[in-house]
Amino acid sequence: MDAILVTGAAGFIGSHFVELYLAKHPFAVVVTLDKLTYAGKLTNLASVKNNPNHFFYEGDIGDEPLVCEIIRKHKVTKIVNFAADTHVDNSIKRPHVSFETNIMGTQALLDAARACGIKRFVHISTDEVYGSLATGDATEDFPLLPNSPYSASKAGADLLVRSYVQTYRFPAIITRSSNNFGPRQYPEKVIPLFIRRLLDGKKVPVYGTGKNVRDWLYVEDNCAGIMHVLEHGTLGEIYNIGGGNMITNLELTRKLLAQFERDDSSIEFVTDRPAHDQRYSVDCSKIKMLGWMPQHAFSSALARTVQWYKSHADWLVNP
Repeated sequence: MDAILVTGAAGFIGSHFVELYLAKHPFAVVVTLDKLTYAGKLTNLASVKNNPNHFFYEGDIGDEPLVCEIIRKHKVTKIVNFAADTHVDNSIKRPHVSFETNIMGTQALLDAARACGIKRFVHISTDEVYGSLATGDATEDFPLLPNSPYSASKAGADLLVRSYVQTYRFPAIITRSSNNFGPRQYPEKVIPLFIRRLLDGKKVPVYGTGKNVRDWLYVEDNCAGIMHVLEHGTLGEIYNIGGGNMITNLELTRKLLAQFERDDSSIEFVTDRPAHDQRYSVDCSKIKMLGWMPQHAFSSALARTVQWYKSHADWLVNP
């Protein structure tokens, strides 16, 4: 039986995708690869640990011989690449880490996939590659204008994938999603970070004035969109995936405060991040025409997420 390889599978979005894929394809062989850096934990894959069709490998996507060995051993025909260094603040402090993983790692993975004859490759990207939009929505052919080392590294990886499609006729697709949230997200990200601080009775740090706008996408909706693209998307194309939940960071903060019966006195405004993008917004018409729609209302998904962290307070301490 042919298998799928999911890289970065022990991370937040990757682990949710593995769960969803095995739930939809219970007899499929799913091979997972993760370097197990600070944000990738085997506990994120606990629900599939004993599944006889799941095979986990600890390793780096930049290790081309290892990737080729895995592909050939399990007869992998499809790859979904979640592996990435994803935190903007970390990329500002240590930009080389983002570029080594997100560009050079992707290049090595692409070469391994080409050498082994992969039939379908989905590369996971972000709406941050479009940069800050004053108005309107970014379509898939919008110029790439990244403003942080992280988004620049992801834009570079996107262009690498595109170059392999054009040069080698490599069977790749790119997805670009908006801000994800949900259970098991590492608490450097704003929603679990704020929940942890509120559980500890602390104030939450809001960058600048809090007027930066983001579109929030529940992780299960994103994973369903990625799976839909994997199965129905056109090779060589790019698909935006967004939740349609455009709110300011301050509005998001107040929604989280309400879940803890706290008010604005629990907000601490802090010095803004360098080159902090003001507004992201993506046009998702293309993937919706393909047959995907988000299924989770933002308010209920956020409440469900908060409740998960409240019920797993120990996870926030040792994620």
